[in-house]
Amino acid sequence: MWKHLPLWAKIIIGMALGLVWGMIATRTGLSDFTIDWIKPWGTIFLKLLKLIAVPLIFVSLVKGISSLTDISKLSRIGVKTIAYYMVSTLIATTFGLFLVNTIKPGDTFPEEKRAEFAAKWQGTIDQSQLLAESSDRSPLRFIVDIVPDNIISAMGDNSQMLQIIFFAILFAVAMILVKESQVKTVKYIFDGLNDIIIKIIELIMLFAPYGVFALLAGVVVDFAGDTDIFVALGKYFVTVMVGLFILILLLYPAYLKIFTRKIPVSKFLKAVLPAQMVAFSTSSSAAALPVNMRQNTEELGVSEEVANFVLPVGVTINMDATAFYQSVAAVFIAQVYGIDLTIAQQITIVLMATMSSIGSPGVPGGSIVLVIMVLTSVGLPVEGLALILGVDRPLDMLRSSVNITGDSTIANIINYSEQKRNNKTAKPLQNPQL
Repeated sequence: MWKHLPLWAKIIIGMALGLVWGMIATRTGLSDFTIDWIKPWGTIFLKLLKLIAVPLIFVSLVKGISSLTDISKLSRIGVKTIAYYMVSTLIATTFGLFLVNTIKPGDTFPEEKRAEFAAKWQGTIDQSQLLAESSDRSPLRFIVDIVPDNIISAMGDNSQMLQIIFFAILFAVAMILVKESQVKTVKYIFDGLNDIIIKIIELIMLFAPYGVFALLAGVVVDFAGDTDIFVALGKYFVTVMVGLFILILLLYPAYLKIFTRKIPVSKFLKAVLPAQMVAFSTSSSAAALPVNMRQNTEELGVSEEVANFVLPVGVTINMDATAFYQSVAAVFIAQVYGIDLTIAQQITIVLMATMSSIGSPGVPGGSIVLVIMVLTSVGLPVEGLALILGVDRPLDMLRSSVNITGDSTIANIINYSEQKRNNKTAKPLQNPQL
């Protein structure tokens, strides 16, 4: 029966068993046994996720950006598409940071326990040292630090992920500028590497139920069975869910109203609903792409030229919900552990979540690897990932629905701007039957 269960169900079972075992261990004197013999398996799971982080982001970014060779033919549409997508993702990430700092779901945990964990992780993040360093730094030092002086050294340190992203973008842009015949072999290599890395992630995720069990058991023992952590987790779940619904029901309709003024929000949401359901059920925006293209062209009247370019690009680089989720998760974990993030660290979270979401793999659970990258980039304890893994699956399903809604929103905005530019050649924006 276990073999036939979907992965998300196995992860939830692993989480539940880990919580139960942790509670039992704290009451029966098995805490030391749990820390010595069970928790290490969770540490191995985290190491596997960190192991694949650098290859994932580098290969995914290079493959995703270098595949945008149509920009040379559709330069105007291409530039607008990437600009809208990047700004949309940046807004979603900043909104996530605002929401989690306003609601503060991690502050539900008792102050004395948070102080205990802050002391435990003081060696990981030395606030006084960070403040001292920041006072002596040039205002442009943050930008300077993004540019690596040794890419091999940067790739050996997960905390230097922004430097890896910079080099990946530079590498991909250079591939676009070089004649296609000269980089054809390189593209084939990156296509193959991308498939291999996604397969590795799938293999790692097969170990996820056992890793989650070990991590949660260790976390509960560390927290001495305090049930307040579950209250904090519930507030985190609600925070993410409410934020994602705000993106769908308020933020994207606001984009349409500001940039098109003619698309009825109710018609738009009704048209993209089938694609949302496919994305929700599969936890994959890529799987919903064919449905999303059909709904936009047939129901919303987006031209095929725009839909065929904007929507596939969106699946690659537009991950508003993923970026939003990463910022909320990182700050939540910091709150639980009693770590006060500096302004510089929160800016790093915004940039990391925005840039790393470009390389988010279109497989269930793939965004977990990206959370690891965001955590390590600001020195947060990756063990905190155990707190959110158990509730990640339903949120992952909802994130996929939000991502494809964002793709459709930008496609309609681009189509509207192109129609205004050339009314004779562009197809009508809306289906006359609507």
